[in-house]
Amino acid sequence: MFGMIAFAATIAATVFGYLQSRSFVRRRLAYVDAVHNALAPILAGAAAFIVAIPVVGLLPLVGGGTALLFGAGVGAGVAAGARDTRHRRIGV
Repeated sequence: MFGMIAFAATIAATVFGYLQSRSFVRRRLAYVDAVHNALAPILAGAAAFIVAIPVVGLLPLVGGGTALLFGAGVGAGVAAGARDTRHRRIGV
């Protein structure tokens, strides 16, 4: 029971990180050249992981894997948002 709740929380955090970072890049960083750098998704994912570590330390059901997947989701969202802006899919 608790395992399923923890799994659902992990998936929700990962999807939330992906969708929010993709939307942010598409809306706010569409004309910023630095977001098109190959290191931008890696740095964003690492920063999200570092911010999420203390948060998951306080929560009883989730752990380091949740923070890691959240960081990966944010990095993937930044990469997808940058790809969308390169292909001029800003309003989609």
